[in-house]
Amino acid sequence: MKTQSSFFKRGLLATVISAALLPAAQAATEWHDALSDSKASASFRLRYEGANQDNAVKDASALTLRTLLSFESGEYNGFSFKADLEDVTIVMGQGDYTVGPAGYNPGEYSVIADPETTELNQGYVQFKNDGLTVKAGRQIIALDGHRFVGHVGWRQDWQTYDAVSVNYKASDKLNAFYAYLNKRNRIFGEAADIDSKDHLLNVSYKDDFGKLTAYAYLLEVDNNTDNSLDTYGVSYSGAYKTDSVKWLYNAEFATQSSETAATDYSATYAMLEAGAVVSGVTAKLGYELLGSDDGMYGFATPLATLHKFNGWSDQWLGTPAQGLQDVYVSAATKFAGGKWLFVYHDFSADEASSTVDDLGSEINIQYTTKIAEKFSFGAKYANYSAGDIKVDTDKLWVWIATKF
Repeated sequence: MKTQSSFFKRGLLATVISAALLPAAQAATEWHDALSDSKASASFRLRYEGANQDNAVKDASALTLRTLLSFESGEYNGFSFKADLEDVTIVMGQGDYTVGPAGYNPGEYSVIADPETTELNQGYVQFKNDGLTVKAGRQIIALDGHRFVGHVGWRQDWQTYDAVSVNYKASDKLNAFYAYLNKRNRIFGEAADIDSKDHLLNVSYKDDFGKLTAYAYLLEVDNNTDNSLDTYGVSYSGAYKTDSVKWLYNAEFATQSSETAATDYSATYAMLEAGAVVSGVTAKLGYELLGSDDGMYGFATPLATLHKFNGWSDQWLGTPAQGLQDVYVSAATKFAGGKWLFVYHDFSADEASSTVDDLGSEINIQYTTKIAEKFSFGAKYANYSAGDIKVDTDKLWVWIATKF
């Protein structure tokens, strides 16, 4: 009887110990799986940029190398984290250019916005469960083609945000995004970053013909002054395919108010674009309006990937007070082992004055291709012909990039 009792006690004790150790063992397994699913990567982009402007400053040239080292953990109970370290270095002393906000060679050369810098590009904790994704920390945020919110990935030092963001994919058709930003980490290095109190709300719905999006971007610089830049808009974009042609269409409208203690302006934004894909050629015709408030204020998009819009020579990083109308036509195709893109812009003022009406025109040409398995090569050129303001400008870029 005593032996049977001891056997029972030992069995009960073993069961209790096993039950106690099971969660710990399971947690250790989950941690191991998360570490096993972690990923490390590195990317490099070596780029030459030259700028020639018809003014008193010297022509600029820059040869810079962008290095990005990334680590992304696997998931543990829905949690993960990511960290990117970014470095931009001038190569072989080729740094004859100006970066205005960074204070590099101020006023001596034409501007090339690629300062030398080493900084944290991204560093955030993420929680993901079903359709919900929450990120806290420094992160990339890019919405709707980057027209209002983007990462400016063309520049060597990308734009990121210190933020808390929430994305909820309710279904394959409905998606909602919200973010609160307390710092804009801009492309000019850490010295030019801006503290902010920004709210971004973006909701989209997909149907059989395209995507309908509504958004509210409420921006405020945190500098102890009264200021706000509030934008509300709606867009619809999509494609319709027939037997021989794929038709493309895109439309957008937004209103904006800009208020400070001394000023109160309002302006509108509109965009219409139509295109077609035929026999490997994509052609588009578009009109974009960044409106003016009686020639005193131009519609602003301070968080956008501005290089992507209104010409690659970057004449319109800030909308003139007279506003901007951009009529453009583009064609893209594959030829000579790579991809070609041709764009022509014709610019004019929205609220013309006696001295400002014609804002010039611009031609853009780009060629990109793959080299071997992991390398890519690109070259592009921008030629801006000035109108009533600005000066004639030529810019050339040549780059090679790889990722491991």
